[in-house]
Amino acid sequence: MPAQGLDDLIGLLSSRGYEVWGARERDDALGLMPIETAAELPRGRVEAAEAGRVRLVEGPRDAVFDHTLPMHGLKRLVHPAEEKLYATGPDLVARDEAVAANPVAVLGVRPCDLAALETLTQVFEGGPYSDTRYRQRRDALFLVAVNCMRPAATCFCASMHTGPRAEAGFDLSLDELLDGDRHVFLVTAGSARGREILAELPGEAACAADLDAAEAGSRACAAAQQRRMVEGVEGLLKRNLEHPHWSEVAERCLSCANCTMVCPTCFCNTLEDRSSLDGAEAERWRRWDSCFTLDFSYLHGGAVRRETASRYRQWMTHKLSHWHDQFGMSGCVGCGRCIGWCPVGIDITAEAAAIAASEQGQTRSGDET
Repeated sequence: MPAQGLDDLIGLLSSRGYEVWGARERDDALGLMPIETAAELPRGRVEAAEAGRVRLVEGPRDAVFDHTLPMHGLKRLVHPAEEKLYATGPDLVARDEAVAANPVAVLGVRPCDLAALETLTQVFEGGPYSDTRYRQRRDALFLVAVNCMRPAATCFCASMHTGPRAEAGFDLSLDELLDGDRHVFLVTAGSARGREILAELPGEAACAADLDAAEAGSRACAAAQQRRMVEGVEGLLKRNLEHPHWSEVAERCLSCANCTMVCPTCFCNTLEDRSSLDGAEAERWRRWDSCFTLDFSYLHGGAVRRETASRYRQWMTHKLSHWHDQFGMSGCVGCGRCIGWCPVGIDITAEAAAIAASEQGQTRSGDET
């Protein structure tokens, strides 16, 4: 599909009743929000990302999708930051709040965010009780993935086996091929809905050279990633629950919860009851919460995790280790958002590596003894 075909894609999705969302630039960063034309996408812009800092700058080429991730992923579309569950009146009868599950097509979803959505689906639907509100919103999504051709400095999806190439979970996927004056998208359908849209898009059958170029671009992207999660991190953290490094991290951690707010898989929430001043109406709301807040572990008598070290350990060990016990997968997809959006630049890959290096040092010392 020629590059101009993006507007045709947006138009087709809009004509089928979808509100189209994509990454847009705001305050030198990316946000996921509604778009009407491809011109609103941050063409030619890339992230200058590092631990504790994310900014958009001019990129080396005029590509539409050389940027990577908006601050928030798909989570807030399927699990809103705040939602009313039900309300009661003077009759004390609970009335469920209808789910606002309007059709939304997201253009430019990265493979790590597709993996994050699969993870959330396991959380909300994998047990004996399914969250029907989540399912209605998930079913309303049409996902147009983009396979990454360049990583941000904070990405480590390759080591988590969640990217940089999407294998499933999308309706359509795009590979952006830019070579001199030739600027095209390789479009692949991943669902029946995607095949219907693909049949109406402008373009021609892809040739073997373009298929090879797309695969090569993804391999190069994986090879260019500067960060990796240490191998065997699940067992590593379970063996080191009392490691002194947790206290070292706590000296830097602000317990601000930024990492959990931008994480595409963190699902902690709390319930909040609100009533009118005259007592005639009451509502129950669900809103995001975080294991970094002191009140999150509050039981009768006080909080269980009073120290920052215990709260950081809870987050990291749950994400990388105990999530496997609960859901049969990792809770981390390697998107790197927690690294870039941490005010003090705490790097989850570096913290895991520090514990691994300490353990290896102890092993060598024991062998020498």
